[in-house]
Amino acid sequence: MRKNLIAVLGVSVTYALAVYSCQPNVSIETAQYAVNGQKLYGVHCQNCHGAKGEGLGMLYPPLTDTAYLATNRAALACIVKNGLEGPVIVDGKTYEGAMPGIPQLSAVEIAYILTYVTTRFGNSTNTYSQDEVKEALEQCQ
Repeated sequence: MRKNLIAVLGVSVTYALAVYSCQPNVSIETAQYAVNGQKLYGVHCQNCHGAKGEGLGMLYPPLTDTAYLATNRAALACIVKNGLEGPVIVDGKTYEGAMPGIPQLSAVEIAYILTYVTTRFGNSTNTYSQDEVKEALEQCQ
């Protein structure tokens, strides 16, 4: 049974890498980050933001607003790590809820999640590097 599980996981990772690497202009590094980010997104983000980044009504904003993702690129690492309180405008709608931070995530794990979100939902082909996230986290207010 353990061998079957390992085989299934191996095939799944290979398939996911193939899907991401077949997207135009997506580097292998971006594909690897996105695959790892998908797993972390499923654990930490999906319950509120949805499997497709669609959000949940007026409770939790969608992650599909490409303008918000691009405009707030540096702030996204801080939001994931430290959370966000107060109103936030996403896709022209105001969300009043609070998002708890995930302080236990490392810089590379945050880079994985943000790469997944921005490539899957935000039409970006850029990787969030671990160094970029570390630098952004140093600037958090």
